[in-house]
Amino acid sequence: MTTTAPSTPAVQLLEVSPEYAGQRIDNFLLARLKGVPKTLIYRILRKGEVRVNKGRIKPEYKLQAGDIVRVPPVRVPERDEPVPLAQGLLQRLEASIVYEDKALIVVNKPCGIAVHGGSGLTYGVIEAFRQLRPDCKELELVHRLDRDTSGLLMIAKKRSMLRHLHTALRGDGVDKRYMALVRGNWASSIKQVRASLGKSNLRSGERMVEVDEEEGKESVTVFKVLRRFGDFATLIEAKPITGRTHQIRVHTLHAGHCIAGDTKYGDDDFSKEIRDLGGKRLFLHAYMLTVPLPDGGELKLQAPVDEMWAKTVERLSAPI
Repeated sequence: MTTTAPSTPAVQLLEVSPEYAGQRIDNFLLARLKGVPKTLIYRILRKGEVRVNKGRIKPEYKLQAGDIVRVPPVRVPERDEPVPLAQGLLQRLEASIVYEDKALIVVNKPCGIAVHGGSGLTYGVIEAFRQLRPDCKELELVHRLDRDTSGLLMIAKKRSMLRHLHTALRGDGVDKRYMALVRGNWASSIKQVRASLGKSNLRSGERMVEVDEEEGKESVTVFKVLRRFGDFATLIEAKPITGRTHQIRVHTLHAGHCIAGDTKYGDDDFSKEIRDLGGKRLFLHAYMLTVPLPDGGELKLQAPVDEMWAKTVERLSAPI
């Protein structure tokens, strides 16, 4: 058995082609240095080892066509040595595809699987699909879902589709709807929550999002009641108008109705009662998606909830 020796790290000078204009430098490096830990990429950016046109830049710097990016020597795994993922996981994600064409994949992401590796995780959905679709060299996440949120997730197979969908997401062209099971009897009068959100770090180092009307970013979510379970719980639809981190989870909490199974913003007693019914997950699911296509058409998709969710709701509605 022969093994391929890793390529000797060397300084790289990369010229930015027009199709990458507007991309952040951190995302540009993450796509090119596959297998290099995210923490290392941010470290070399922070230390000024990455230069653009011979000058230091911040991770949020947006590239321009013709920029020359200096990348310091970093050890990149060989193309044929990605972290091998369990066959069962790959099969599960392959089976979760709800739509695929030459430029786009949409999956019904299972609860508990991160969208990308990092923070101690060696893999996520995007790493798995790079193994499932080795011929697609430009696979990138269009947007993100929290690890414990399930539902519709878009993965672009082409850079042109990624740019198109990012433009649509920045405007109002994409319609995303979520289902959430929340504590208590949601008042029909709560049709919208408009509360600015800001991030803070606890002493433990955990990142939290909280309502911060002075320094937070404007955040709006539209709500609709789907089904009531007496005064105990309500199944609601949430349509985020803005796209802030943990937006739906914090907005439901702000309205007085936290989401079942939310270990960060939820209520332990309520979550335990739902767990006792078999619901051992976060009850937040991206179930509906409408996106404009580059040719002028429109893609409308729905994703069913998993068996655990369905059975828990069934037990909730059963007569006592």
